[in-house]
Order: sequence, then C-alpha cells, then structure tokens
Amino acid sequence: MTAPNLTLTGIPGFQVGHWTDVQARTGCTVLLCPPGGAVASASFLGPSPGTREGILLAPEKKVERIHALLLTGGSAYGLAAAAGVVRFLEERGIGHETPWARVPIVPAAVIYDLGVGRADVRPGEREGELAARAAHSGPVRRGLVGAGTGATAGKYLGTGAVPGGLGSVLLERHGVRVGALAVVNPIGDVLDEQGRVLAGPGVGPGAVAFTPGEVESTTLVAVVTEHTLTKADCRRLADAAQAALARVIHPSHTFWDGDSVFMMSSCALPPADPLLLGALVQEAVCAAVRDAVRMSGAGTA
Repeated sequence: MTAPNLTLTGIPGFQVGHWTDVQARTGCTVLLCPPGGAVASASFLGPSPGTREGILLAPEKKVERIHALLLTGGSAYGLAAAAGVVRFLEERGIGHETPWARVPIVPAAVIYDLGVGRADVRPGEREGELAARAAHSGPVRRGLVGAGTGATAGKYLGTGAVPGGLGSVLLERHGVRVGALAVVNPIGDVLDEQGRVLAGPGVGPGAVAFTPGEVESTTLVAVVTEHTLTKADCRRLADAAQAALARVIHPSHTFWDGDSVFMMSSCALPPADPLLLGALVQEAVCAAVRDAVRMSGAGTA
C-alpha cells in the first residue's frame, strides 16, 4: 500500500523539482502550477527581499495567475534561473495569453547563501530549467536540497549557525487541505511546538554585541490550496502566513531577513470556510519550517 503524500504536492496539479549542487552548497527549487496557472499573490514583509515579478502579485495588478514559482539560492544572481523555467514552460505552450504569444508568469525569490559554499557558483538559466524538468507530483524531497541546500538558521551570533534546509507538509481538517513548502534561512532560531529552541544557538540576539552586517538571511514560503480564492484572498492569507513565521522563528523579520510568502490556489474546489483555511495556512507554515530543520539534521528535538 502506497503511503499518502503529506507534502505540498499532495495538492493535485502542483509539482516540485530541485537542482542541487552539494559541493557548492546551493540550489534552486521550482514549483509548477496546473497548466492553466494558479491564482496567486504574495507578502514581502522581510526588509531585505530579493524577488522577480513580485510587484505583479499585488492584488490591484492585472495578471491573476502564475504558472510556476522559483525559490533559489545565489542571492540576486540566482534570479537568472527563472529564465530557464520560462523557457521550459514556453516549450509546452503554457503562459498568459497575449495577442502574439503565451507568456509564462514565473515569480521568484532568493536566499543569500553565498557565504556557505562557493560564492562563484549559483543557479542560472540552465539550472532553473533542469529543476523545472525534474518537477513531479510525488512527495517533495526535503532537507539540504534545492533552494534549501545552503540555507542556515541561528546566525545572530556570527558563529554557530546550523543547517536550515527545505521542508514541506500537507495538512487537512474537515475536508480542507493546504500544502506548504519552506526554505529556512533566518537570522533567528527555529522554535518547536512548545516554544523551545529546535535549531540555533538559543541564547537570543542580545547575548553579545554582534551585528550580522551584510550576511543577509531570508525564509521563503510557498502555500497552495485547491479551494477557490481571489487574488485579494491570496494576499490576505500570505500576510497571515507571515504572522505564522513570527511564531516559529525568533527573532523573525529582522533588518537582515527578506521573508517572502507566496499563496496560490488552483481553484479546483469551491471556497472553504475562511477561518478554517486561515488557521490551516498558519499551521502549515509553522510545520513546514520545523520539517525543514528536522529533515536537514539540525533539529534538537
């Protein structure tokens, strides 16, 4: 008997693929939406985000659906990998309909991992295409893989950072399902379900006089559901997901973090109870962050 898929790809229509460079400790992860795209919006509450097509996801902008999402290492250099995802989708005739061509809409967000492995190796167009070609609907590979390869947590002391990794979960309550994927690269510690330190030094940023400087950090999150949402609904849920990061990362949303959350809906099912859906989104985000550090071997519990 096949075990159930309890990761993001348990939501029908969504696929995830990775490209990983273990030696250079970097990589990228591509989330493919259903061929018709997914209604999407995003929340960028981290003061230091690195993104592509982020402004397009604002609720008042015209385009409602995206066709893929790229999460990547390599800082701003890694945004080049989105071009490979666009090329992959163009080959398949997937994109936003315009008079002369279908244009694939592929937002992207990056983490800063240049100081972990090799700063001169980062995902580019070829690597983004390879990750897209590797995408599948089976359980998401988690841990030190894809965009989570060089992710670390607990960096506020300057030493003692631990692997952050990539995590993914699927939660269901009363017939409502939500999938989440997190790339965990914060300045702060990751906390467990009881509020204890799961990953990081655990002594708090005030323990020593240390300023992380240009060692930028970021947690990236993708959340998906089948239940019909408007673009404005997606934005509200993305904001709720950002609030969940503050429950699981301490401190969160610091001056050096670029925390970015993307909320997507395939709109394959009728709308769900908004209170239940919002609660599930927040639970899924916390669970995906914890899953990342546990699957990377950093978790202490």
